[in-house]
Amino acid sequence: MMKVIIGCEESQIVCKAFRERGHEAYSCDILPCSGGHPEWHIQGDVLRYVKHDSWDMGIFFPPCTHLAVSGARHFAEKIQDGRQWEAIKFFMEIVFLKIEKKSIENPIGIMSRVYREPDQIIQPYYFGDEAQKTTCLWLFNLPPLYHNSELNLFDKKQTHVDKGEFHITKSGKKMPKWYVRAGWDKLTGKRSRTFPGIAKAMAEQWG
Repeated sequence: MMKVIIGCEESQIVCKAFRERGHEAYSCDILPCSGGHPEWHIQGDVLRYVKHDSWDMGIFFPPCTHLAVSGARHFAEKIQDGRQWEAIKFFMEIVFLKIEKKSIENPIGIMSRVYREPDQIIQPYYFGDEAQKTTCLWLFNLPPLYHNSELNLFDKKQTHVDKGEFHITKSGKKMPKWYVRAGWDKLTGKRSRTFPGIAKAMAEQWG
């Protein structure tokens, strides 16, 4: 059994996946949890709690609002007022946390240039959820998450599913339907939540 902290997670999706496998896992976020298990949630600054306790593994989902290329049109403003620098600083503080086994997740964004290229880029449909959401993982003493696109003689387990449906806007922009349906909830950031298949793979393979 490991003691695992899931940083910047209020949904408890990853936390519960590790709990199901018998690990002492805790979600940690400045927001109260929405996953139904406040006894497994630490509300507050994750950096503070990590530095004042001992953890076998840390899985972190630092906010991407000021880092993701999807918001590039606002970068000039965010650089000017310091929001992007604060987001970079927070990401890098996680990088240097003294936890032996660690993963940091973010979408395609500037950290690939500011810090380094991610160790792995995954999609929800790699792990059983019919959706596309390009996700970068920076890994520290953890292996890339295994997934398989087809049946073969050596490993008959196929984890990939259909990529899911898309919505075409009036302007012709193509967007995943799950993304459109999710909308944008300013309180919980539903679009940023981890898909269950990825959470399960993390718990099974890293736990």
